Parts: sequence; structure tokens; C-alpha cells
Amino acid sequence: MAASRLAAGGPVGVFDSGIGGVSTLAAIRGQLPREHLLYVADTGHLPYGERPQAYIVERALRITEYFLSCGAKAVAIPCNTATAAAIEALRARHPGLPIVGIEPAVKPAARLTRSGIIGVLATSGTLLSDRFHALVRRQAADVQVLLKPCPGWVTLVEEGGWPAHADRLVAEPLEDLHRRGADVLVLGCTHFPFLIEAIRRHIGPDVPVLETGLPFARQLQRLLLTLGLARVAGEGGVSFFTSGDPAAVARRLERLTGRRATVERLPEPYC
Repeated sequence: MAASRLAAGGPVGVFDSGIGGVSTLAAIRGQLPREHLLYVADTGHLPYGERPQAYIVERALRITEYFLSCGAKAVAIPCNTATAAAIEALRARHPGLPIVGIEPAVKPAARLTRSGIIGVLATSGTLLSDRFHALVRRQAADVQVLLKPCPGWVTLVEEGGWPAHADRLVAEPLEDLHRRGADVLVLGCTHFPFLIEAIRRHIGPDVPVLETGLPFARQLQRLLLTLGLARVAGEGGVSFFTSGDPAAVARRLERLTGRRATVERLPEPYC
């Protein structure tokens, strides 16, 4: 698709393995209040962090095809695992389509640390990716980067509630990073900001915890402005879709955001 064929009035497609990417929507709406966003929660294929790369690439390509069928002018991926696994394949398939991925805030963490040790909390899919390791080599070569997978954290956010084992599930990776000297933490998954209260209960108020919703939104804004694709009039909004159960996703959205939302199921070819 040639960039010249993209229409400024078209929507922006946003997708995540589930509802985690909703943690970036406020930032996107703040930077681009006139844009209409199509948000796909791919809950029928959750969790991405435990899927093979080829599987994630196939889902990313299929969801992007749905966005293009809706006239999307850009795609934003507020999912670290999907960015690491699929963004290069997406850009190769659609060289004229603006595509923005997300990356853990390793660079600002490396600048902020006093101990010279930072901790990155993420899914195994992100931490094992070549893209993530290249990011660490490029942006944090002078500090020690401790990688901590957080099994079960995504499920805690998606399922809600607080089962008996939840507190220990959150505490274990944090205690290990503290014991090893990390004085700055990076949330490398968009689901994890929804656990910030539980995280703070274990690390206290003073340890910096970095996430990348706002930088991600600003990068999307810069790209649309540079390409002349930003909407200059009208009122924006968000339409929600899922490959899973729309009613379940609507309940999760209301629980996390305090707002009711209508959620539609993706058309069958894209599920």
C-alpha cells in the first residue's frame, strides 16, 4: 500500500493480545483526540507470550488485514510481544503502511539507575526475542539489565479478581529483582500497569517504575503529523472488537476503566 493512498480521515488500528493495550488508549486519545481508533483485543488467541513467533505473526497479519478492510491509515501495536515477534513481518508485507510498535523503557531506565542495575518485567516472548536483546545492547550497554518473566500476570489482569495465590505471584519476581540490586523497574508489557497498586505494595513508593504508554502515543502522533495523516477536525473515539467473547471483554473493560463499552466480535475471516 502506497502512503499516498492513505486517507487522513481513516481510522487507526490498535491491537493487543487482550485488554492490556487499553492502558495506552488514554495517552493516545490525549495526543490524538480527533482520531478514531479501532481496538482489537485478540483474546481468542491469548496469551501471546506463550505462543510461537510464527503464530503471533499470523495473527498480526490477519488483524492488520481487518484494519485495512476498514480503511485504516496506520496500525499501532501496544503489545511488546507482538511488536517483537511481528512488526518486521508487517512492515515487509505492507511497506507503505505506517506501523508503530512499542518497546520497554530500557533507555530511560539506564539513565535513571544509581546502582547500575535495572529490572525488566515482561513476558517470556518479549524477553527472549532478538528485537529486545538488540534494544538492550543499543540502549543499555553500560548497565546490568536483569530480565524477569512474570508468568500469570497477564492472566491476573484478564481474569480480574484477586485469587489467593495472586499476591505471591506478583511478589516473587519483584523480590528477586530487589535482592539482586535493581533500583529501577521497567514494565515491559501493557497489561502490567493495571497491576501497579499490587507492585507498589511490594516495592514501596520510591522505586521508579517505568512504562511506555505516553512515548508510544507521541511516536504515533509524530508519524501521523509527518505523513500529513493526522485528522484536523471532528471528534475521535474508540470502537472495540475481539476474537473472543465480546460480553466478557466488555466486562473486563468496565472493570479496568470504570466505563461501559460496546464490544463487537471480529468478522469470521479475521478471528
